[in-house]
Amino acid sequence: MILIGLGANLPSMAGPPRATLDAALGRLGDAGIKVVAHSRWYRTAPVPVSDQPWFVNGVAVLETKLLPRELLAVLHAVEDAFGRQRSVANAARTLDLDILDYDGRVEAGADLILPHPRLQDRAFVLLPLAEVAPGWRHPILGRRVEALISTLPANQTAEALPE
Repeated sequence: MILIGLGANLPSMAGPPRATLDAALGRLGDAGIKVVAHSRWYRTAPVPVSDQPWFVNGVAVLETKLLPRELLAVLHAVEDAFGRQRSVANAARTLDLDILDYDGRVEAGADLILPHPRLQDRAFVLLPLAEVAPGWRHPILGRRVEALISTLPANQTAEALPE
């Protein structure tokens, strides 16, 4: 199973963040990547806490023959197409696409770390992930998504948006 996280907190040429995320899913399909499922969208506070706009986040399940680094290159190209500017860590952004898990692989390279190194600490990842992959288990920690959710800090706000 290939899982990606999607997030945005600035408008793009597609419109506000939610419209950007919907359009980004379509762009993945145009690149030959099948979006098998995606979660509801969540309104989430920035992590770490800052005064930037709140995010819209979700998780999608993908099917592709691309290898992890090839998939990452496509995700970066989609981010660029929606005006992503890379400045400082955790800056506001028009689109953020991250590989969370790629078939349970464990890799630690300079350009790609699998699974995503902070996914277990983020409500904005774990809550939507539980919707699309309720039986998912962290490849390194061995813990199920529900167990990871139960240990999240109470100060992380993530609210499902209406359909």
